[in-house]
Amino acid sequence: MTELRSSCSQDYSARGGQEADRIFTSHFNRLALDPHTPDRVEILDTTLRDGEQTPGVALSMDDKVRIAQLLDELGVDVIEAGFPRTSKGEQEAIRKISSLKLRAKVCGLARCSREDIDSAVDNGVDYVHTFIATSEGHMKNKLKMTREQVKARAVDAVEYARSRGVIVEFSCEDGTRTELDFLKEMHVAVQDAGVHKINLPDTVGTMSPSAMEYLVSEVMEVTKVPLSTHCHDDFGLAVANSMAAVRKGARQVHVCVNGLGERAGNAALEEVVMSLLAFLNVRTNVDTRKLGTTSRAVARMTGVPVPDTKAIVGNNAFAHESGIHVHGVLKDPSTYEAFSPELVGMQRNIVMGKHTGAHSVKEKLGEYGICLPEEMLATVVEKIKKLAESGKEVDDAELVALALHIQGQMDQEHQHVKLKEFTVFTGMNITPTSTVVVEVDGKQVRSSDVGIGPVDAALNAIRTAVSENISLVEYRLNAITGGSDALCEVTVKLRMNGDQKVMSVGKSIGSDIVLTSVNAAMAAIDRLLARHRS
Repeated sequence: MTELRSSCSQDYSARGGQEADRIFTSHFNRLALDPHTPDRVEILDTTLRDGEQTPGVALSMDDKVRIAQLLDELGVDVIEAGFPRTSKGEQEAIRKISSLKLRAKVCGLARCSREDIDSAVDNGVDYVHTFIATSEGHMKNKLKMTREQVKARAVDAVEYARSRGVIVEFSCEDGTRTELDFLKEMHVAVQDAGVHKINLPDTVGTMSPSAMEYLVSEVMEVTKVPLSTHCHDDFGLAVANSMAAVRKGARQVHVCVNGLGERAGNAALEEVVMSLLAFLNVRTNVDTRKLGTTSRAVARMTGVPVPDTKAIVGNNAFAHESGIHVHGVLKDPSTYEAFSPELVGMQRNIVMGKHTGAHSVKEKLGEYGICLPEEMLATVVEKIKKLAESGKEVDDAELVALALHIQGQMDQEHQHVKLKEFTVFTGMNITPTSTVVVEVDGKQVRSSDVGIGPVDAALNAIRTAVSENISLVEYRLNAITGGSDALCEVTVKLRMNGDQKVMSVGKSIGSDIVLTSVNAAMAAIDRLLARHRS
C-alpha cells in the first residue's frame, strides 16, 4: 500500500478531476504517509446536533431542513439531525428531515436508553448514535455506575437498536480519558452485541495528535468494525486529531460546518475534508466546490460569522495585499497559495493596502476594464498607500473612482443610464414592490418588480428596466455613524452574465438605505454598460 500511495499527485490525477493541478502542498507530506491509512473515509456531520449546541445558536425548523439539504448536496455520508429526546420540537425537525429521502443517512443521537432509541427510530431515522460515559470521572461523579453496569447498559442499547432495524454507532463518551483496558473491553462488548461502527470521542478536546495516533493504534487491535472519531477543539487540535486518527486507520470523522459546537467547537468540516485530501491523499464523497457556499449559508442561519482568517473559507483565505505576493500569485498561484480557491468554491481577492504594489492595482483595475499608463498607475498606488497608512480601507469602488478621477473620466454628462423616478412600497403582509423610470441612452423605460425586501425589489426593478443580463455579485452595507439616523455606505458589485471578466462597482453614501442602495446600483450599472459597449 505504501508504494501505491507514495505520490499524492498521481492519485489525484487518477480520480479524473483537476485536483493535482490545484493543490500545492509540500512534497514532504507524501514521505510521511502511513500504510494503515484508508483510501476513503466517511463524513458524519453533526452541525444540526453538536453544532446547534454552540452557545447562542437556536435554529428554526426551516433552517434545520435547509442545512440538511445543503449537507446532502455537499455529499456528507451521515447527517446527525439532532437529539430527539430533548424536545418535541427536536423530534418534529428530525421527522421532517427524515421524510426528505436524502441520499445521506439521517442519524439521531440517543443515550443508552430504550426510550431514547425509540424516540429516534419512531421519528424516522435510519441510523442511531448511542453513547454512554466510560471515563472514571464520568462514571463515578455523573452516572454513579460501575464499569459492569456501564458495559451492560451499552450492550443492551446496541442490541435493542439493532432489533429496531437501524444502523448503530456506539460511543464511549470521554473515550480519550478512559482507561485503555476498559476502553478496549467496551469496544469488544459492543462489537459482540452487533454494533456497526464504534466512535472514539475526544469529548473535552484533551488529546494531542501523537497521543491520538497511539490510542487509535491500540484500540484498532481489537476493533474490527469501522472506527470513527469525534474531536473537540478546546486546544485548537480538533482537525489535527481527526487527521491523526484517520492516519492510523479510522474510517469516519465527525465534523461541524465552520467548526461549530460545544465550547471551542468541533473539527471543522471544510478543514477536515481538504486536509484529508491534501495531506493524506484520502478521498471523501464531499464536493469540495460547494464548501464555500455551504459555509456562508450556515454562518447566515446560525448567526455565527466566519472569521476573516478562517482556514479554507474565510474572507482572507485567498486575499493578497503584499506586492510581492500578488506579483507571484498572478504569475503562478502556487507561489503563495496552498490550493486554488475554485477548488473550494471561493475567489481570489487582491486587497488594496499600504503593502500594495503596481501589479496589484493594475490587476484589480483590469477587472473593471480600466487600463492606466505607467505614470498614472504609479500615482494611484501612491495615493492608495497614503490612504491606507492613515487607517483608511480602500475598497474596489474607491479604487475605481480614484483611477477614473486621475484619468479624468468622471464627467457626468457621459452617463449611459440615469434614474428619473423611483418608488418602493413595503410593509407588514405586503410584498415589497418597486417602480422605476430609467433613462437608458436618452430613452425612458418604466419598470416594476418585487423582491424579498425593499432594496431587493428596487434593484430588481432597475435590472428589469436596463438589462436582465446583469447579475448582482456583491452587496455590502456599512453604517458610518451611530443612531437610527445613521449615515450608511452601500457598495454594489455587478457582472454581465456570460462574461465573468466584465464587472463594475458603484458606491453611495446617504441616510436612507434604500435610496443609497439604488444610487450605488445606478453608478455600477452605468460603468458596466460603458465597459460592455467599449
